[in-house]
Parts: sequence; structure tokens; C-alpha cells
Amino acid sequence: MVKAIINIDDKTNRVLNIVKAKYGLKDKSSAIELVTKQYEEELLEPELRPEYIEKAKKIMTQDAVDVGTVDNLRERLGI
Repeated sequence: MVKAIINIDDKTNRVLNIVKAKYGLKDKSSAIELVTKQYEEELLEPELRPEYIEKAKKIMTQDAVDVGTVDNLRERLGI
């Protein structure tokens, strides 16, 4: 675990106290972890998520499908 000394403004401090109280957390470190985890799940671009990287690696190991022409692709997709 990494230890850090941070400077936050009064409003951020109040928000962290609210998060801490709402979720029954022990300290502000736990509140920061919760907020950053929610940020990661909801706002980060999918390509930055570790699960996306794992999925991309699996896809890259698959064999490519040769469809030939655009007409063959359309036929294959039923378009």
C-alpha cells in the first residue's frame, strides 16, 4: 500500500467526510478508495480498464476470418 500526504480544500474534505459516514468507512483513505473505484467503473474510458486489456489480448490471439470481398462479407452477415 502506498502512503501519501495530500492537500485538499474544505469542500473536498466535507465530501470525503460525507462519503465516509454514508458508507460507514473507518477513515478518509477508505473514502478516497471508494470514490476512485466508482470513478474507474463509471467514467474511465474502457480501453484504460484492466479487464478491457485482457479481453483485447484474448481477441488478438484468435485466428482472423478471411471474408474476401465486401459482397462476401454482406452475404456472411445476411445483409
